[in-house]
Amino acid sequence: MTATLSNTTAPNTADYGGDEISALVLDPGYSVTRGGFAGEDVPKSVIPSFYGIVPSVNGLKHLYGENAVHTPLPNIEIGNPVSQNGVVEDWDTATQLWEYAITSRLTNTKPSNPLTNGLNDKTDDLKQEMEGVETQERPLDENPLLMSETGWNTGKGREKLIEIAMENWGSPAFWLARSGVLSAFSAGKASALVIDVGAASTSITPVHDGLMLKKGTLRCPLAGNYISDQLRLIFSTSQPSVPLTPHYLINSKTPVDAGAPSQASYRNSPLGTEPHPSFRALQEERILTEFKESVVAVWSPGRLGGHNQHGGTNLDSARTQNARPFEMPDGYNQLFGVERYRATESLFDVKMALSDASHPTPTPNQTLPQMIAQSLSQIDVDIRPHLLSNVVVVGGSSLIYGFNERLKQELEAMYPGPRVRIFSPGSVVERKFSSWIGGSILASLGTFHQMWISKKEYDEHGPGIVEKRCK
Repeated sequence: MTATLSNTTAPNTADYGGDEISALVLDPGYSVTRGGFAGEDVPKSVIPSFYGIVPSVNGLKHLYGENAVHTPLPNIEIGNPVSQNGVVEDWDTATQLWEYAITSRLTNTKPSNPLTNGLNDKTDDLKQEMEGVETQERPLDENPLLMSETGWNTGKGREKLIEIAMENWGSPAFWLARSGVLSAFSAGKASALVIDVGAASTSITPVHDGLMLKKGTLRCPLAGNYISDQLRLIFSTSQPSVPLTPHYLINSKTPVDAGAPSQASYRNSPLGTEPHPSFRALQEERILTEFKESVVAVWSPGRLGGHNQHGGTNLDSARTQNARPFEMPDGYNQLFGVERYRATESLFDVKMALSDASHPTPTPNQTLPQMIAQSLSQIDVDIRPHLLSNVVVVGGSSLIYGFNERLKQELEAMYPGPRVRIFSPGSVVERKFSSWIGGSILASLGTFHQMWISKKEYDEHGPGIVEKRCK
């Protein structure tokens, strides 16, 4: 007879590792994968979710880590196992990438096989002793694992995650948590409206008493990469156009005046060894990220396309604001004025979006204010005021200057009755790694030990146990 599942009875210490063993927290995203030990303030392992693909004698070889994806190796191509909507498309590569995040920084290197490491003269006796012993130890034999997931992950995707943890990595215990819920926990809240503005997507997650309200959970592609696309359109339509040449193509440069053409010499790869266009796109994204961090801002008060209290337009007001300088890798530099507000305005007002054939105009329902309105309309009217007074803003793209002020203004215009309060960590690390930090807090609680799904339970009930236990 199958044993009944219980959340109130703590599993045997042998089932999940016990108090002496630190649980690991893994928080995979589209742009970055974060890993670390529960109870710590920040993740020790932070690697790109992108990976390099290079030709080798045995076919194509995958390279993982910061250096691997930013070194212009011959014919290197860049891939990502996660789609733009945060769902894993290539499970084999995702498993290898996450395993690299764990083993490169967090777990010790496993001992090599004594039969083949050259340290033993006579291996005949060893062969007999090692019969039936696994030839390769698994990376999480001693560590329970807590993983984060998107609010719209599929049932099959959830089952695949516990399967990887238990069968591929040998983890003694596992738990799967929604990233929006973990972000709320990182802000010290059991109930909140979590707005996560990441690289590939923006998500709205209503959380009530530690549970995600699935009906109100929404996502849209208007996030960091969308702002980058807006910047590319601004640069290409400027007169003269603004060059976007990555560092690896620059050999040397000479200082020039603002707005003057660049004076640089360029590197050329030998014919037939040029990196794939996907490599250049990733390097251009690094420049745009730096531009977003140092120049781009969100306009307030009012909308950039609207009128101010003096009768003029806010666009005219933006032109009178102090411009900010930025120098491209090839030496081209310029002062950017109204352009730095224009790039982000369509997150709030779709009329200000720039578009072309490959970048269509977003729909009005994809703007942040409309997404929040749709989300709140799906949940109980009684808890809406409580969520509006506990709005948690996280994600790297929410760090753009003026974002929180504009969001508060938009929410107060839509909901004049309830009190709107925005909670957002001032620290860059806490904002970027909020879901990992929430997982670190959760997995380190003494009372959480009774929640783990043990390997024994997994063996009895199969991968479907994750749907029953991890709500």
